[in-house]
Amino acid sequence: MFMQTGKMLAAVRAQKPLVYHITNTVTISDCANITLVCGGLPVMAPAAEEAEEMAAQAQAVVLNIGTLTKEQVRAMLLAGRKARELHIPVILDPVGAGATALRLESARRLVAEVAPDIIKGNAAEIAVLAGGKAVMRGVESVAVTGSVTDMALSLAREAGSVVAVTGAVDVVTDGGEVVEVYNGHPLMACVVGTGCMTASLMGCFAAVERNRLQAAAAALSVFNLAAEEAARQAQAPAAFKAALFDALYGLDPAVAEERQKITRKVSGK
Repeated sequence: MFMQTGKMLAAVRAQKPLVYHITNTVTISDCANITLVCGGLPVMAPAAEEAEEMAAQAQAVVLNIGTLTKEQVRAMLLAGRKARELHIPVILDPVGAGATALRLESARRLVAEVAPDIIKGNAAEIAVLAGGKAVMRGVESVAVTGSVTDMALSLAREAGSVVAVTGAVDVVTDGGEVVEVYNGHPLMACVVGTGCMTASLMGCFAAVERNRLQAAAAALSVFNLAAEEAARQAQAPAAFKAALFDALYGLDPAVAEERQKITRKVSGK
């Protein structure tokens, strides 16, 4: 098996990495809790005055522009640059990039100046960052013109980052290899914050796995497997969300490895 998802999950639980978030106010509690039940230690600290100091203590940094302000961008740049200086992985979640000029300009600046290890977004967010065309409604992806995989490849090569595109089938690429993750459940789309929580889990996994493509894909698979289990227990959004945390907390690493649905699509380009 080319991807040891269970081994990575076990490593997160054993090492308990500190994952520093500068994130949005809508899902901040969910991101903290999902990090904790996965095995990591969350810290949520938006102040620019402590961004560099906090980043230096962390094993991963997650930047999420969901409720963006100019002051928050300043904090993200400080945290991101310090993390890069110290070789600490940075995950960027460009929530709603393309919905407004501020979001798109800020996301592009973070990509250019921080060079995140992983950029995670929905199809529209990744498309606009790659220079493509997409239709958004708020922060939701409505339509994308062209191949999402091709745009993810283009962005990964241009940014020097792993790019993860979430959807019915998740696509992850480092600009050369492409993998697809088929785990998941439609109820994930009925709960606000699943995308933000995914970035938090990528922070946990990138903290223990140097291969960022494998870390991103494993984080997606583990979260999606927890969603599959939660959907067996609950068929409505509120109950599903509660069950999601419990399912991740109880997920056995051996089961995660056995049930992962991750395939190579392109290799060696």
